[in-house]
Amino acid sequence: MRSRIFLFFIVLLNVLVFAQDVDVTKSAQTNSALTGYSSSSAATEREWEAKFRDLPSPDVIRQNMQRLSAHPHAVGQPYDKENAEWMLALFRQWGFDAHIETFDVLFPTPKERIVELISPVKFVAKLQEPPVPEDPTSGQTAEQLPTYNAYSADGDVTAPLVYVNYGLRDDYDELERQGVSVRGAIVIARYGGAWRGIKPKLAAEHGAIGCIIYSDPEGDGYSAGDVFPKGAFRPSDGVQRGSVMDTDYPGDPLTPGIASTKDAKRLPLSEAKTITKIPVIPISYGDAQPLLAALGGRVADEKWVGTLPITYHIGPGPARVHLKMTSNWDTKTIYNVVARIPGSTYPDEWVMRGNHHDAWVNGADDPLSGMSSELEEARALGALLKQGWRPKRTIVYLAWDGEEPGLLGSTEFVEAHLDDLRRHAVLYVNSDNSGRGYFSVSGEHTLEHFINGVARDINDPEKNISVWERARLHRLAVANDAEKRAELRNRPDLRIAPLGDGSDYAPFLDHAGVPALDLRFSGEDEGGVYHSIYDDFYWYTHFSDKTFVYGRTLAQAAGTAVMRMADAEMIPVSFGDMADAIAHYTHELHEMVGNYQSTAKETNLQIDEGVFQAISDPEQPTSAPKREDVPPFLNFAPLDNGSAAFTTAATHFEKAVTAAEKNGGSAFAKASIDQLNQSLIQCWQAFLDERGLPERPWFKNMIYAPGAYTGYGVKTLPAIRESMEEKNWKEADAGVLQVASILQQSAEQIEKAAQQLDTLATDSK
Repeated sequence: MRSRIFLFFIVLLNVLVFAQDVDVTKSAQTNSALTGYSSSSAATEREWEAKFRDLPSPDVIRQNMQRLSAHPHAVGQPYDKENAEWMLALFRQWGFDAHIETFDVLFPTPKERIVELISPVKFVAKLQEPPVPEDPTSGQTAEQLPTYNAYSADGDVTAPLVYVNYGLRDDYDELERQGVSVRGAIVIARYGGAWRGIKPKLAAEHGAIGCIIYSDPEGDGYSAGDVFPKGAFRPSDGVQRGSVMDTDYPGDPLTPGIASTKDAKRLPLSEAKTITKIPVIPISYGDAQPLLAALGGRVADEKWVGTLPITYHIGPGPARVHLKMTSNWDTKTIYNVVARIPGSTYPDEWVMRGNHHDAWVNGADDPLSGMSSELEEARALGALLKQGWRPKRTIVYLAWDGEEPGLLGSTEFVEAHLDDLRRHAVLYVNSDNSGRGYFSVSGEHTLEHFINGVARDINDPEKNISVWERARLHRLAVANDAEKRAELRNRPDLRIAPLGDGSDYAPFLDHAGVPALDLRFSGEDEGGVYHSIYDDFYWYTHFSDKTFVYGRTLAQAAGTAVMRMADAEMIPVSFGDMADAIAHYTHELHEMVGNYQSTAKETNLQIDEGVFQAISDPEQPTSAPKREDVPPFLNFAPLDNGSAAFTTAATHFEKAVTAAEKNGGSAFAKASIDQLNQSLIQCWQAFLDERGLPERPWFKNMIYAPGAYTGYGVKTLPAIRESMEEKNWKEADAGVLQVASILQQSAEQIEKAAQQLDTLATDSK
């Protein structure tokens, strides 16, 4: 009991120190001109930024999208390369030093696909999306990749069908209680709940021999709104393509950890860990309905029921399904466009901006809504170059290829340039698909104050208030408790979400330790054409950002972020925000252990009391859950001490920033600021552990990682959190020590930077 009280006071002290010291300095920062700038350079910067924000044109963004989405352009298709060469010519025309960097990657395409119901009735799935007369590019059938899931294993299987809801861990636990096994079966799961690659992964782990994934109309079909072409949502025969690569590492499955150059040593296909163990095929809800209607067995629980006009049964049988999937396992060339503006003062510090240009089909929304805006940013920066502007840091604009199959272009680039990125990169700004609505920011928490400042300076095109204020008011409207509403009214900055996976920021943050931001607009243009032939120029100009004014606003926001980071004398970071986040994540881990313990005790008690036996329906019996071992008390003291040390160093740094901002911020204009900036880059690198995560060593960042069983979803302090979720308490204990060591070394590096800044501030008095 004493140890628990001691841990409680450590956490409490951590929070109080941060509340007393950091929040005060954060308020001071909010009222300063620009963090990291002397007053004279801040005034100049604001002038250039204002000129920049006047330049992006909605009409040009529209033209960019129309050109880039004119034909399907998946990896290996001719128009994919044509687009890269067209963008290369534009960057050069605008004054960038630009080139195309190629890699050779494994990219399978379908050879044969069959999904057919063979009993109790016959039905053959169409596995094809029909063209829509109103939509001209939907008819480019000869150029379209078929509906499939990339990196599915080859297989030809026939077996009873079992419906597994979303196909996640909780779903399989429920099936076990109901006495339903998927061993030797083909499962059918609906899209949603987690990344699609988790579904065949878990199905195989539970003994299934095949997997079908379908889009239920509940999420993105007629239950959500009118279907295309009348409305924005998925029609009956619409199919979501996508990768099902496992979560061990992104990039080329055959070259983990090394760049997939022509001479790279490649794994045999049989040793590639990220290829699924069983065949998997996506289908439409039109094709899914006869399969699901043929199922018998137990009626699905209400939480498992979609909105097809059938009774949802679980099976197994009497439905039996034949599934066949084979691919051409070819190597294809991908084309990354790399364009630079050299820095005038700190050329060895890089500010990077990227978006991908490949798509599953025409891809107007995903990714060209973001790529078209990025190009317009670059054109505007080129115009500033002609007016005499020169960034202090080197700016690098990137157009990635191969994002859709598995972050291929960005991952191979990061692996090829890893040492240079760790020494020189200060920021990577990403966007992907973007539409209408509210400014959405996710990112590394040291950038929270920085991006809040940018958002305050960008005008919402339809409301005549800043995108920051509109986002705040939207959060206020949907906040579900008084504490959240109070924070939104009183905290100087809006919190940003941590980054998981799902776009090209992942290799920068998770493997190279480069701080990243992901910027988009969303919330007012929902639809259901994701990864289908209907994600094209016609759909986007009828149902999303029709006038491209939010595309212009995205260009203004991302371009301003790039300029502001590139021109600052001191890299504008806030370790106070990171300390706040780490303290919060540490507190969550404390609560998780307590929740696991109380849940296990209560479950075991109810088993002893006969609760589950009593409530089991004799006609449809369910078994009691398995008796659980009550989790041990973890020794969080090293983690709490690491978090406290991090907070102390962050508080010192924030105070040092406030002191340096006095006297017009003359401390930032000192020549030795370059040494401080190098120390700040090393602060980010201190979040990395070269051993990586247990069983996933490619992921080096000890603060953030995508979940092994969630994919897109982030796991914070992942070496601890994921082990706890796996109930591997020995590994969780080791994770505590691993993360605590990282926090201590990060605190030492931040303390070093704070002392350097103290010296600069003292010398400027």
